[in-house]
Amino acid sequence: MARPIRRESARTKRSSARRERGLTLIEIMVVVIIIGILVSVIAPNVMGRPDTARREVTRSDLMAIGNALDMYRLDNGAYPSTDQGLDALIDKPSGFPEPRNWEAGGPYLNKMPVDQWGNEFVYTSDGGSFELMSLAADGEEGGEDEAADLAYADI
Repeated sequence: MARPIRRESARTKRSSARRERGLTLIEIMVVVIIIGILVSVIAPNVMGRPDTARREVTRSDLMAIGNALDMYRLDNGAYPSTDQGLDALIDKPSGFPEPRNWEAGGPYLNKMPVDQWGNEFVYTSDGGSFELMSLAADGEEGGEDEAADLAYADI
């Protein structure tokens, strides 16, 4: 027995033609409004975070330099002096205290990092201990909020 042939009704043709046309102006406007609302809610949260990110990266850099200083001390018996500075982690220093075994472990850093505001890290040492810090956004000692100094001892 043969199946009857189905013919598309005018209503079905209009329905499929509507689907092929795409989005209407109202649908596009609704999407644009939704995107606008999302941007207005999310943008302030994202835009207010650069200073937080800079502080976190600077903390990581302080940790990396502190670890390199500890390795230096293990190999050479003392931290570099204040005069030798952090450059002693990159190039073999001269002066007192003379590094005993720099060639075995050095260089301890490939290059000297600067903090996320472009300032050099501040380093002082008496040979047995050290202080390491970033002067943060203002580049001066002290400061509050985003300008507050970051110290290795506080991490």
